[in-house]
Order: sequence, then C-alpha cells, then structure tokens
Amino acid sequence: MSDTQTLQAPRVRFAPSPNGRLHLGHARSALLNWQFAAENGGTFLLRIEDIDAERCRPEYEQAIGEDLAWLGLSWPQPVRRQSEHMPAYRAALLELDRLGLVYPAFLSRGEIKASVAAFEERGAVWPRDPDGAPHYPGQERHWSQTKRNERIASGASFAWRLDMQRALTGLATPLNWQEGGEDGTLRDEVAAPQDWGDIVLARRDTPTSYALAVVVDDALQQITDVIRGADLFAATAAHRLLQVLLGLPAPIYRHHQLITDRNGRKLSKSDGDTALAALRARGTTIAEIRKMAGLDAPLRPFGREA
Repeated sequence: MSDTQTLQAPRVRFAPSPNGRLHLGHARSALLNWQFAAENGGTFLLRIEDIDAERCRPEYEQAIGEDLAWLGLSWPQPVRRQSEHMPAYRAALLELDRLGLVYPAFLSRGEIKASVAAFEERGAVWPRDPDGAPHYPGQERHWSQTKRNERIASGASFAWRLDMQRALTGLATPLNWQEGGEDGTLRDEVAAPQDWGDIVLARRDTPTSYALAVVVDDALQQITDVIRGADLFAATAAHRLLQVLLGLPAPIYRHHQLITDRNGRKLSKSDGDTALAALRARGTTIAEIRKMAGLDAPLRPFGREA
C-alpha cells in the first residue's frame, strides 16, 4: 500500500466516544464531515470509539445516533465499534513488537511525577509533550528480555510504550503529512513525533490506545480525509509515525477550529448547556444549531484539489 492517497471519492468518518452526550463542538465536526462528503460525492461513516470500557456506555451510544439523526445525518451500517475489533489492534502491536519498537513500562503516574521532580530539582528541564505531560523516563528500554518477562510474570501493572528514539532511527526521510485548508489547497506539515516521547500503545487491561486504534481503523475503513478538531493537530505527528511503521496509507488531514466557551476553553461533555439533547429540548432548530456551530450557509469548507 502506498502511504499517500490519490484523489478519489472521499471517505470520511465522525468518531465519537460514547462517554457522554454530544455537544456543539461535536455537531460542528460531524456536520463538516457530512458536508464534505456530500459536496464531493463521498461517503460519511460513523465510528464508535469505545475502547474505554469503564467510561463508555450503551445509552450514550444510542444518544449519539439520536443526536446525529436529528441533525439530518445518515451513515452506512454496520457501524464500526472499536471494542469489537481488538484483534486488529493486537496484530498491529505485535508487528511493532516484532520490529523491536515496543517495551513494557512499569512506572506509575506517581513514580513518573517523582522522577521528573527529582530531576528538575537539580535545575534541569524535563521534556514535556504538547499537552504538557512529562515524557516517560524509559529506563525499561534497556532491560533484558528476561528481566521484562520476569516483571510481567510477577503481575505488575504496565503499559506497552513505543521506543520513540529507535522508531525514528530507522526512518529514511523526514516525516510530514498533508494538511488541507478551507480554500481547498494542501500544504505539507512537518511531523515531529519525538515531541510526544514514548507514547502508550496499549495497557495490560486495555489492548490498544487511541493513537494505535485510530490509525488502524482509518486504514481498514479506507478513510481518505480526516476532518477533526484543531486540538488533535499536534497528535497527528505521532499518528503519522505509526502509519509509516505499520505500512499504512496516510489520509489528508483537515483540522478545523474549535468552538470555545466564554472563557476560551474548548467545550466539554460535562457542559450540559451545550449538549445537543438539551438544546433540542429547548426547541433549538437545526438551522440555529448550524449557526451556533459556525456553519451558516453558504459556507463550503474544505474543498478538494483536482
């Protein structure tokens, strides 16, 4: 498979997690995907990202379908649910392990915090990812396989992490991705996955992470254009690296502006006032929802180059 997409009828996806009610920000993303597919003769897919078994609930998934249908959207069946495809993510993890790019990481969040604090007390600066979280110390990278196996067999909690330095060492060329603008033009964005450190790929009790699952899903569903919020722009670098390592195709990315609250923060599922169900109950019309989401007609976002 080539790692670039040729121009074809687009396939896009709206991929919420069923851990709360959809809000205006979700409406903006879903409508942008729907409009892009409709205007370019493409396909709009719904994907349910429910790998977090503790927080995801069937009633929220049902509510997602109701909210999207109320907005006038439809999608092919069956819907892909990540919880039903764990073997696909496991296979991707095993491939990365075969390449020698993953290791079991045993430090807890508290231990990471303590290690970083001790380092910075000496006046040095510990690297942090774009979200502000400290990079994982990674001492287990240098453990023997015997020591790793013994620690796993002891029942200790761990996560599978990507050895970022080793993953980047084998790359022949610098990483980039194609970013689409609202005027239809494409530009190359430089990907810097090293900014994220040794990212989590899976945990002992959850056989995949968001980063691993999303690139596998996008490839299996033949997604050509990923239209999502600007809060995921920086994460695209790590996703692009995983695509290269696993030999997966690269979609075109189109990151749209977020809807923020009065304090400039992105909307949360805990903000009940912006939930689509609450707005619908107050008699808000779909036209009003589009306006509140910044999608007043005749806006035509994210055109495609010929």
